[in-house]
Amino acid sequence: MENIRENLLSFFKPAAYPLRFGIFIILLVMIISISCWHYLKWLAGPICTSPSDAQVVTVEITPGSNLKEIGETLAHNNLIKSSKYFVYYGLLTGQDKKMQAGIYQISNSWSMKEIIDCISTGKIATITVTIPEGYTVKQIGDLLSQKGILTPDQFQDALMADYEYPFLEGVTGTGPQRMEGFLFPASYQLRPGMTEEEIIKMMLDKFQSVFTAELQQRADEMGLTVREVVILASLVEREAQLEEERPKVAAVFLNRLDKGMRLESCATVQYILGKQKEKLTNKDLQDPSPYNTYLHTGLPPGPIANPGLASIKAVLYPADVDYLFFVAKGDGSHHFSNTFQEHQKASRRFQN
Repeated sequence: MENIRENLLSFFKPAAYPLRFGIFIILLVMIISISCWHYLKWLAGPICTSPSDAQVVTVEITPGSNLKEIGETLAHNNLIKSSKYFVYYGLLTGQDKKMQAGIYQISNSWSMKEIIDCISTGKIATITVTIPEGYTVKQIGDLLSQKGILTPDQFQDALMADYEYPFLEGVTGTGPQRMEGFLFPASYQLRPGMTEEEIIKMMLDKFQSVFTAELQQRADEMGLTVREVVILASLVEREAQLEEERPKVAAVFLNRLDKGMRLESCATVQYILGKQKEKLTNKDLQDPSPYNTYLHTGLPPGPIANPGLASIKAVLYPADVDYLFFVAKGDGSHHFSNTFQEHQKASRRFQN
C-alpha cells in the first residue's frame, strides 16, 4: 500500500504535471478519435446486417433533389441511419453533384457508399415481370396491373395500336384479341416510364427472335402460316401439362385436321367462357362462338393463349403417331387413342 501511495504522489507532483497532462490529453484525444471513427463507421454501415432479413425498397428520387432531400427520403424508408451524415458523406466523397433522378431498388443491407454509388451512377431500377406460358392477353394485362405498371384498360387500348411485324400480316379483327398468341411468355425487365406500346413491342420483339428462320422454314414445309402454327401451339399449350405429351397432343390436332375432323378442344370452349371449368356442360359445348371447335371444323379464328417455345416446336415437330383422341387421366397426363371406340373406353375409365 505504501508503494502505491508513493507512486500516486509522485505522479501528481507539480513538476510532473505538464508531462502527465500532455499524456492524458493525447490518450483522451485517441480515445475520442477511435470512438468517433467507430461511430461514423457504424453510421455509414447498413441498417440490416443479416442477409436473411434484408429487404429491398423501391425509392423514387425526383428531379432536382439535393443531398438533404435524398438523405431524408432514404432515412424515411429506413435505408440509412442518419440523413445528416448522408449529406456529409456525399460532400466528403464529391458525389453531391452526381445524384441522378429515377426509381431505384435499394436494399437495407447496403452500406451508405453502396447506396450513394447506386444513385450517383444512375442504376435505375427495373421491374422484372414474368409472363407464364399459356397466359391470355387479358391475364397479361391483369398481371401488369398487379405489378403497378399499368391498368388493364391501358393495356387493352395499347393492343389496338398498329405494330409492324411480318408475322402480324393478315391478322384481322379490331379487338385486343388480335394480338393473342404473339405476346411471347418470358421474363422482361421493364424500365420506369415505359409506355404501354413499348412493353407490347418488347413481347413482340421476343416472339420475332424466338420464331427463327429455321422454324419458319419448317412451317413452310408443313404448309402452315406462322399464325396457324401459333393457333395450334396455343391449343397444345392449354391442353398439355406434361412436356413430353406436347408433341402427341399436337399430332392429334394435326391428324384430325388432315381428316377433316373437328378439333373438339375443351380449351377453346374455356377460352370463350373466359374461365377454367373443371367439367364443361352440354350447354357450354353448344356455344355458337367461332372459337368453339366442338361445333366448327378447322382452326379457331385465332390463338386462345400465348404459347411458349416448347408448344410451338411440338406443332412443327409433332410425334409420329396416328392418334386421333386423348382424354385426361386426372393426374395431369392423358390417354391417347387411335379410334373412337378406344377413346370411349378410356373416357369411361378415367372420367367416371
